[in-house]
Amino acid sequence: MLILYMLNWLLSLSFIILNHPLSLGFILLLLTINISLTSGIMYLNFWFGYLLFLIMVGGILVMFIYMTSIASNEKFNMPSLYSMMLFFTAVISFMILSMTLDSFFATFPNLEFSYLNQDILNMQNKSLTKIFSKPLNQLPVALMSYLLLCLITVVKMTENKMGPLRQK
Repeated sequence: MLILYMLNWLLSLSFIILNHPLSLGFILLLLTINISLTSGIMYLNFWFGYLLFLIMVGGILVMFIYMTSIASNEKFNMPSLYSMMLFFTAVISFMILSMTLDSFFATFPNLEFSYLNQDILNMQNKSLTKIFSKPLNQLPVALMSYLLLCLITVVKMTENKMGPLRQK
């Protein structure tokens, strides 16, 4: 689990350094996969992670189409040496800090997080029904209606008779 958190942190930090739309989309896709795996492992149910992945991939596809229509042939530039050095310094310091804290907490046997883990396991069974229970039962329907309205709007904006989005 610590490896997934460290990978998430590493990808988030590399997202700041990069500036090309293709590399940013790839980092966003990797972050989505990582967060989906993390949520699936935490809740012992990969359904939420699967839905998150599908929604984010759909959004990434829309952004990719938009970026290719706006900035079609942009060169891929590597980040500067200073930003790469700063990035690797931050990654190495975070790894050293996480190893130090892990060994620090291992020296205290009475500091157990078993109570927290038991609470999370007890909440797992109830987490699937919270979205569809009485106070929040209209939220998924409203979200689906909003997404359908956005889909219809985008389709109407990009009809074939109006031509492409970018001008030649």
